[in-house]
Amino acid sequence: MSSDEGYSAFLDQANQDTGAGDASTQSSHAPLKATDTDVPAALQGIEQTYVSEADEPFEPVSLKWTGRSMPSENDFASLIGHKAEVSTLSTRDFDPKGEYKGVMEAVEKAGDGKVRVFRVEVGSTRVWYYVVGWEKAAGKVVGVRAKAVES
Repeated sequence: MSSDEGYSAFLDQANQDTGAGDASTQSSHAPLKATDTDVPAALQGIEQTYVSEADEPFEPVSLKWTGRSMPSENDFASLIGHKAEVSTLSTRDFDPKGEYKGVMEAVEKAGDGKVRVFRVEVGSTRVWYYVVGWEKAAGKVVGVRAKAVES
């Protein structure tokens, strides 16, 4: 039993926040916005996981957007409150094996039928993938996001 307690203590110490890092590093790890308006029904209850070194679930995204078209990379960074690099991927590059077909279909249904994938870097090995569409009539960018670890 003492070996279990020792191992548990080791894990607790290893997982403590060291407070290391400067302000610019900390600000790039600030929480990114995912919702500020109602989530469409088509996006609620998606229980699929994005497979990476972290295997994280998809989370709904619903953000007010009054632009005349889908946001650019810079506009999207502002929309989610991010100051570092944002890039776009084709849906084929994001999902080359078709593993996320159901997710893509839900986003198509919730939006205008078109899907765009934004890759948001939040660290040297951590990224968020936002799989979104534009719901023009409601003035929203809608979809899902998933955290990934890529080393």
